[in-house]
Parts: sequence; structure tokens; C-alpha cells
Amino acid sequence: MIKTDILIIGAGPTGLFTVFEAGLLKLKTHLIDALPQPGGQCSELYPKKPIYDIPGFPEIKAGDLVDNLMEQIKPFSPGFTLGERAETIEKLEDGTFIVTTNKGTQHHAPVIAIAGGLGSFEPKKPLIDNITDYEDKGVAYMIKDPEVYRDKKVIIAGGGDSALDWSIFLADVASEVTLVHRRNEFRGALDSVEKVGELAKLGKVNLVTQAEVVGLLGEDELNSVVIRHKEEGEFIRDTDYFIPLFGLSPKLGPIANWGVEIEKNAIKVDNSYDYSTNIPGIYAIGDVNTYKGKLKLILSGFHEAAIMCQSAYQRIFPDKRYVMKYTTVGGIQGFDGSRKEAKKEVIRAIEV
Repeated sequence: MIKTDILIIGAGPTGLFTVFEAGLLKLKTHLIDALPQPGGQCSELYPKKPIYDIPGFPEIKAGDLVDNLMEQIKPFSPGFTLGERAETIEKLEDGTFIVTTNKGTQHHAPVIAIAGGLGSFEPKKPLIDNITDYEDKGVAYMIKDPEVYRDKKVIIAGGGDSALDWSIFLADVASEVTLVHRRNEFRGALDSVEKVGELAKLGKVNLVTQAEVVGLLGEDELNSVVIRHKEEGEFIRDTDYFIPLFGLSPKLGPIANWGVEIEKNAIKVDNSYDYSTNIPGIYAIGDVNTYKGKLKLILSGFHEAAIMCQSAYQRIFPDKRYVMKYTTVGGIQGFDGSRKEAKKEVIRAIEV
């Protein structure tokens, strides 16, 4: 059984930053995530997309943000249970918890921090009869590694930001990119729409509007799709990959059965104090929680993590008083014995 001070459910940006804030308090942390790598949506869905609202970074790619967070928490040596979903929770008589994953791994902690973003995701699949036959055989619902599509023919379907952004990105990777959308109008950012239009004029993106993919062909793997155009009727186009990007449906999953109060598919918390749930010892931070005035931003999750860890410290050590010190003064002490000292400035007297 894995024992820790704070068990964090979700290894996205908010969960990772919780490790840092807990580390400053000398609290050990362990993270559980159903994905095979840390980073949450930033790693799984859009590692190459730029983020513009992280303080101190005018622009940073989602994957780079995750890399920076992993480097930041390295001194605190957190534990990870990856590729497993937190399934059940049991509250013991002493007020601590045992969380068991879908693979049977047990974790014991006095504090649970649910930082699962919007929960687990299920792709919105187009209504094509045999689409499941080609999953992982040419059909993908998200792009994890763009290099997979190097020098390949790719057909993307969708009219939102993801479809537009990946069409733009893959235009310099794939041998051929086709974007299929059932309308002439797109729902994405204006600059992305204009960029796709420019790439279409240059012949780097085949833009097919007022159309949709209605059939998939191929024996062992996908080799072509059937496209139905509003005016031209049906035609077949060869391809190596078909990527329908119609969005994802968030679901809380097993967490919804843990007894925490749910409101509009999110966990209701007390934001006036510490983002605690209705169950003492269980907190919810980041996009997974809800309260009056909630903003689903990464920077909001960072703030909530800092507040939550202070409350968790008092719960774990009710007889101790923690005096907060700025990292510019106290530096950082890791669990591995390493210490990063705060740089001391030389102070000189003013001569008059």
C-alpha cells in the first residue's frame, strides 16, 4: 500500500503545482492519473498549442508548461500511479482514506485533493456505422504525437479550434491535409480561420466545406473515406488517417460516486476558506470544482492549490503552527535532501 500525506487525484497542471505547494510545507504527495503520463489535457489533447494566460509567460506551449512544472516539483520527489483510474474510496475510523484504483493499487492518506480537471473524457464520435472497426487502425479522436502523421495523408473533420489548429500544424508535417466541415462557417478563432483559408489558397490544405465523412473503407486498416458533399454528392478520397475532432464529453467518472456534493457535473466546494468538499479531508481544486464566481483557468487552479495545502497542513498537524516564508527568503528544501538557497543580495550603506 502506498502511503503519503496528500493523495492528489489528477496529474494535470493544478495537480502538479499542488506538489510544489505541499513540498514547501514539507508534506509528501502522490498522484494518481488515468493517463499514462503527467500533464492532463495539456499533454494528452493539445501539447503543441500555445497558452497565453500563464503569468510570466507571454506565450508557452501546453507541453512546455508541463515540462516546467515537472522540473519545478523535482526537489520534492512525488510518487506517481499512472495509467490507473481512482475507482473507490474508503474512509477509516481515524478519518484517513484508502483510495483503490481500477487495477487494485491501494493508497492511504489523511488528505485527498481531487484535481481531475473536467474529469475523464469521451470523444464525440461521428455517426459512421463501422468507425469502431478502424479505431487505432487509421481512426484517431485526438492527436498525441504529430510525428505519427509525417509524410502521410490525413483527413480531419470538424469546424472548431482543434480541427483548425491541427490542420494548420499538420500542413507542414503531413504529405496531404484535408479539412472537411459540414458548413461554410467555422466556430474557431478568426485568425485560425483566416490561416486555413490562406493555406487552402496555397494548396497546403484541401478545404472541403458543406460536406461530411459518411463512410470508411479498407480491409485491415483504413485506406479511404466516403465524403458526401451537399451539391456534388458522394465521392471517395484516399487517406492514411481520419481524425474527427468534434470535441470531448467530460465525465466525473467514479468520483461522482464518492459522496461529494455534485453541482452541474462539478464538485461543489467552500471557496470562502479552503476549497473543501462536504466530506472533511477531501478537497477539490482546479476545473473539477465549482463555486460562485468560479473561473476555469489554470492560474485559478494554482491559487486554489496554494490555499488548499495550507488547510491540509493544519488538518494533518493540528497542534503545529506553520509560519509562511517566501521562497525568496527561505529557498526550497526537497525531500531528497537537496536545498536550493534563495539568492542573497549584497546590501551597502548609502554614503552621504
